[in-house]
Amino acid sequence: MESTVNEYSSMLPVSIHGKSVIITGGTTGIGRATAVLMAFQGANVLIVGEDPAHLQDTINSVQHEQLGGSLTGLTADLATEEGVQRLFSAADKQFDKLDVFVNNAALAYQGVESGNYQEWQKVINTNLLGYIACTRHAVERMKKHQEGHIVNIGSMSADVREKDSSIYVATKSGIQGFSESLRKEVNEAGIKVSLIEPGAVGTDMQPVSLEDQRKKEEKLEMLKAEDIAAAVLYIVSQPKRCDVVDLKIRPHLQLI
Repeated sequence: MESTVNEYSSMLPVSIHGKSVIITGGTTGIGRATAVLMAFQGANVLIVGEDPAHLQDTINSVQHEQLGGSLTGLTADLATEEGVQRLFSAADKQFDKLDVFVNNAALAYQGVESGNYQEWQKVINTNLLGYIACTRHAVERMKKHQEGHIVNIGSMSADVREKDSSIYVATKSGIQGFSESLRKEVNEAGIKVSLIEPGAVGTDMQPVSLEDQRKKEEKLEMLKAEDIAAAVLYIVSQPKRCDVVDLKIRPHLQLI
């Protein structure tokens, strides 16, 4: 009987209490929901975003709450090398060790017939090159301790490849391939890599009003940001022996 009890106890989620976590794009949408959830669960979370008002609003939203951990942040443009350096300089001052890194910062965009070179460059640098550059820094820090977890937030667009969204699809397809190859590069160093590809989520990236988003959520046609936050928590709470390699999450009535 004792061995059976021990077996079941080993299946319980691993606590993230005291873990050091960085979340990019952590001031809105999925990133914000994930940051708040993980801080409540006891993690020490550092978020980064571009908009100081969004950052302050996120910090203010939990200042009177009883967090199990902590939530701090800074502003930086992760589409630039300087922004990436700014993030990790701040992280090194705050954390002795990096346990979890969530790549989430992203911009929505349309097809190749929209916009211009400078706009495409901003989107690609944010959505793809930013992931790559931040991952390089995260891996360097995680290798020192032979453990860590990188979670990349992708999109169903990498598979669906919808019309009139070719620029965005290109970046999310890149994240999908990057994640699959990256895992093979770093898993022997004790570093996990997970990819989450959500369907439609009610965030500021949606081209519909907040009211319409709420209606779609009620009709089971759209997810909430908190749903993806719960998925991130599930992934990083798995035992060391267990890798959640990729996770696709769709609203119940989203059939594509």
